Amino acid sequence: MAKSISRSATGSTSKAAGSGAKPVGNLAAKPRRNNGAKSPLAAGAKAVGKAAKKRSAAPKFKPWTAAEVHEAFRRFQEANPEPRGELEHLNPFTLLVAVVLSAQATDAGVNKATRDLFPIADTPEKMLALGEERLRDYIRTIGLYRTKAKNVIALSEKLIHEFGGKVPRTRAELESLPGAGRKTANVVLNMAFGQPTMAVDTHVFRVGNRTGMAPGKTPLEVELNLERVIPPEFMLHAHHWLILHGRYTCLARKPRCEVCVINDLCQWPEKTV
Repeated sequence: MAKSISRSATGSTSKAAGSGAKPVGNLAAKPRRNNGAKSPLAAGAKAVGKAAKKRSAAPKFKPWTAAEVHEAFRRFQEANPEPRGELEHLNPFTLLVAVVLSAQATDAGVNKATRDLFPIADTPEKMLALGEERLRDYIRTIGLYRTKAKNVIALSEKLIHEFGGKVPRTRAELESLPGAGRKTANVVLNMAFGQPTMAVDTHVFRVGNRTGMAPGKTPLEVELNLERVIPPEFMLHAHHWLILHGRYTCLARKPRCEVCVINDLCQWPEKTV
């Protein structure tokens, strides 16, 4: 439709010019010499072309079969029958606090800070009594510790006033707490209450995409794709297997493909075996 309109307009203008009418706009203007300079339009078209070429060069994975996914998790289970999260905690409340503190921080760094904190503040009431200022002293080695201290005190208050001092058992209620998002809720539901949730951190996101098992552009997309393909019998421990696999084997910069238990199933085109 756009081309036919353009041709009609051009034809009308040419006819008018032939009958002595003045040319309209630049349609009758002489073309300018380029002198080797690239027009903005040409440069933009080239950039778009490069971007499209780059997108087309991205690896396209063939979906894993149900048998392949089952085999992968069978191997994870065989190698580590009872995987455990690495955040140290004493109860559901301290687990919740540890996960909130772990945002943009390592588990090891959080554990170092909470080993002295949790023995004296293992309930919302004790944490509230400790206060934000003293809490900051315990966690100042953790990134964003000021904001996190504020959130921990605020969530402690909310737990006391709205949940009777208990950690709630639903995702929506957990996500309503200050500093707690979907990943935090999934970790607490899984580790504290034994629910088969899939918490997607940076490691799980990388493994899901790199292997082609559950590619996605967002953590939520990867989470839902993993829940869709992982057999129910493996779901309880699945996120721990994937986290540990990403943390110690499928490393971000130098993946250890030579010791990977699923290297023959992985579809990453750059694997080293």
